[in-house]
Amino acid sequence: MLLAIDVGNSNTSIGVFAGAELRCELRLATQRNWTRDELAVAVERVLALVGIRFADLRDAVIASVVPPVVGPLLRALSHYAGLGALVVEPGLPTGMPILYDPPHEVGADRIVAAVAAHRRYGARGTAGASEPARGVLVVDFGTATTFDVVTPAPEYLGGVIAPGIGISADALFARAAKLPRVDIARPARVIGTNTIMAVQSGLLYGYVGLVEGMIRRIRDELDHPVTVVATGGFAPDVARETDVIDVVDDALVLEGLRLIHALHRPPAV
Repeated sequence: MLLAIDVGNSNTSIGVFAGAELRCELRLATQRNWTRDELAVAVERVLALVGIRFADLRDAVIASVVPPVVGPLLRALSHYAGLGALVVEPGLPTGMPILYDPPHEVGADRIVAAVAAHRRYGARGTAGASEPARGVLVVDFGTATTFDVVTPAPEYLGGVIAPGIGISADALFARAAKLPRVDIARPARVIGTNTIMAVQSGLLYGYVGLVEGMIRRIRDELDHPVTVVATGGFAPDVARETDVIDVVDDALVLEGLRLIHALHRPPAV
């Protein structure tokens, strides 16, 4: 089985694949000061929740936007699981040219998600142009909300980075002394009749407006249609409130890790 790990700023996603089948998806809160041994314990224990042991794993692949975690994670997998992991980092071929300038500034998670989104939802078009070539637009609702555009070729064209909804909420509570900290949830109405409802409306529906406006502007700059794919923690909440998101795919980054791993370490026949 293949262990896939995506280290994000807030959460670390862990998936285990048997062939192309995702057997499980688990999450840990990312800790920037993890040691080798702490990481080994954390990963081993969370895998045990679904009945998977280190001995069941045959290889590993990692993407990380938190550089201090990569070294301890590699050492933990090597020392305790006997695994040598493939790390998705600048310069590693992914089968998708990066048109960003400079290419190494694109986060590994964004490239990995783009690879998976193109494979799952892109289309090259058909003879006679009855079905035009279609790219993908990936909206990742993580610590930051990112919009990543992939052409039908495929090529990673570029994107947009905006503060995540959680960051926006934290900034609001930190800078406005009289506003209470509230859960990000759907209020009964857009027009809040109390402070909690008003804040919830501003956070959720304000963010929906940001997403709708950004997707419209991105589409206006493209000469091909795109399928809009949402992923990340708040993707389902935003997708329920708008029709500009075509599909929600929670496992997009993990699937991209599997695809890139197969490109470099194809399974033995």
